[in-house]
Amino acid sequence: MIEHHHILKLVSEGNQISFRQLYDHYNRLVYNTAMSFVTDVSSAEEITQDVFTKIYRKAGSFSGNSTVKTWIYRITVNTALNHIKKNNRVRFLNHDNSREIEFNHPGILLENKENAIILQRAISSLPESQRTAFVLSYIEDLPRLEVANIMGVSLKATESLLQRAKGNLRGKLNKLYPHRRKK
Repeated sequence: MIEHHHILKLVSEGNQISFRQLYDHYNRLVYNTAMSFVTDVSSAEEITQDVFTKIYRKAGSFSGNSTVKTWIYRITVNTALNHIKKNNRVRFLNHDNSREIEFNHPGILLENKENAIILQRAISSLPESQRTAFVLSYIEDLPRLEVANIMGVSLKATESLLQRAKGNLRGKLNKLYPHRRKK
């Protein structure tokens, strides 16, 4: 496969085969990242479709100042956050309380979905920048420097966001489960 930045140039020229190669290479990354933010299949699929529409439209604007992967992560994160804002809903909560909340993130196999839902609710309540840093670092398991590049902040700022996110999550979870605090 040719280098991805060259594929973006071909995509910008309307080459459908190159777009398909790019899609085949990155669709799981985009979908899994979307699932980390929204955790319901239909929203993740919608975000994935939106991301690849944006990639197709913006391929010619790729500057080469980052890797193609970082550029795609940036588009995915922004699209997921905009999706959440647009729909004005809290992630992982189903407004019809009579139905079970859907939690099917492909990267997480959990025996106890109830605990996963509680954790995801806590993550979704974090401020946007902390949530983004946390998801990319701990759910997507990206190196801190790559997280910094995706978010457009320094490595030090990323570390700070992660520390604040962990502190906020600890506080939220301790309020929910005061009896589970470590002695």
